Amino acid sequence: MGVRAEATPNPNALKFTTDKLIFEGDSSISVMPGNTSEHEILNDLMKLDGVDNVFGYQNFITVNKQFDAEWDNLSPRVQEIFEQYGY
Repeated sequence: MGVRAEATPNPNALKFTTDKLIFEGDSSISVMPGNTSEHEILNDLMKLDGVDNVFGYQNFITVNKQFDAEWDNLSPRVQEIFEQYGY
């Protein structure tokens, strides 16, 4: 089924859910501007123009966009990164 983008209560955040496990264990991972993660998918998402921060847990990643970014432009680029990692 691939990756599903779901709205969240925050209009600046979309939750991208996969059928596969992305992160092992019970810990969540957050990456804020200026930080990096041991998980390259999160680092690649942070490199996208318009991404403010990311949050990952088990089979989903929530992407928070910058206020002036548009989901119509950003969401397909997020999906491309998931595809590059086999999701």
